[in-house]
Amino acid sequence: MAGALVFVGFMGAGKSTAARAVADVLGRTHVDIDEEIERTTGRTIPQIFGTEGESGFREIEERTILEVLGRVEEGGSVALGGGALGSGVVREALKRHTVCWLEIDEATAWRRAKRSDRPLARDKDAFSALYDARLPVYEAAADVFLPQGGRSTMTRAAPRLLEAGAGRRLAFGRAGEALYPVWFGARVWPALTDQDIVITDRNVAEVHGARFEKHRTLVMEAGEAHKTLATAESLWTQLAAMGATRASRIVAVGGGVVGDVAGFVAATYQRGIPVLQVPTTLVSQIDSALGGKTGVDLPAAKNYVGAYHQPDAVHVLPSMLKTLPEAERAAGYAEVVKTGIIAGGPLWERIRGGAIDEPDVVLGCARVKLDIVARDERDGGPRQMLNLGHTVGHAIETVTHYARYRHGEAVGLGMLAVLRLSGQDALREEVRALLEAQGLPVTMDPSIDPDAVVAATRSDKKRLGADVPYVVVDEPGQLRWGQAIGDAEVRAAVEELR
Repeated sequence: MAGALVFVGFMGAGKSTAARAVADVLGRTHVDIDEEIERTTGRTIPQIFGTEGESGFREIEERTILEVLGRVEEGGSVALGGGALGSGVVREALKRHTVCWLEIDEATAWRRAKRSDRPLARDKDAFSALYDARLPVYEAAADVFLPQGGRSTMTRAAPRLLEAGAGRRLAFGRAGEALYPVWFGARVWPALTDQDIVITDRNVAEVHGARFEKHRTLVMEAGEAHKTLATAESLWTQLAAMGATRASRIVAVGGGVVGDVAGFVAATYQRGIPVLQVPTTLVSQIDSALGGKTGVDLPAAKNYVGAYHQPDAVHVLPSMLKTLPEAERAAGYAEVVKTGIIAGGPLWERIRGGAIDEPDVVLGCARVKLDIVARDERDGGPRQMLNLGHTVGHAIETVTHYARYRHGEAVGLGMLAVLRLSGQDALREEVRALLEAQGLPVTMDPSIDPDAVVAATRSDKKRLGADVPYVVVDEPGQLRWGQAIGDAEVRAAVEELR
């Protein structure tokens, strides 16, 4: 890493607090630009706005930022004002530094800012418009995406920040007490040690085996049909035979099946050893490698045996997607569409406009998943949104014995069913066209019995009582989870797929 750690974000995000906390942990200098402006001008920010207007303040701010960035030590901590990135000169200067975006939702930002003396926090509508305008600017500039969490979160994240930048983008997964780095970029392959044991499948080993050929490796058979207790038992047995201990670390290199199985093996071997996730497919990079869900299938239902086991880190290399067979890439696209509908806003607009697996889209989808998991690790509430299309999709996989459809293909069919159940006919047709354009199935094999699919939905692992909980869509970005829907309605939606 070269240059300073520069903290940016909207009003109320806590940039000054975060920058000070990180500087204290790293033993580096800290500069708050607003404080520096007030010190050098002898006036408060509201006074400058009052006498010179916003344009006058921005000129002073730009000069101050450039001067501070020119003298701050490497790894020093600098907190910018919320509007500083409006300057193209500042944005250009920041390319030589590591930009840490402290994210905050609009409602929290307004609650914190409205009672302050901030000149731009006096009108709610103007505040909202400013929030929407600035978000894409922060996102484009960011090397690091920092979650809310106060000083303790920043203290734990601080050492990782020095490794970011120069094409290594960093987000954080948070679940309960766990806080782990999620790396994105061409140079984020993990540094492996003699204690590490790679678990992969035959397909991945054939394509990417050179990356880990010097390390101990266990190779499982590829495909959902091998996501079983028998595979897990074989891996446990091999780990024991090679003398793996609780000091060992599993490195899961592969798609969703490998990540789920290897994560489950790590969660249960000697009551739990660390796991690193290195996802190689689109589905795993935006979804399954994140959030700590691990497990295997039973003949009766998908993912019925498993554990929550958060990874020590996730390493996402976009270049790995280039080695995917086209059918696998397309299957992953169904999860991209699902995530876009959950997110709404700019991400959905990019996806509906044709974006598929561009690095920024992969990162954006992953950040949606990370944000939801941070709010609900164990499916008690908003994490159920991630099940959009999965209740019917998993049922289709189950009744076809995991042999007829790839996971993403089944999820695509499940989305079409639930959009019909949501009364979102226009959105259903749009999603149908998006899936079809990528060669994904938009009709179900007519030999599949709709009654069997409906019966299989009752095995959904999120069911707590008599009713199966569905996720329904009011519009992109607005979903309701835990909704009960009658069997007759579900059967009609499934029948339509045929």
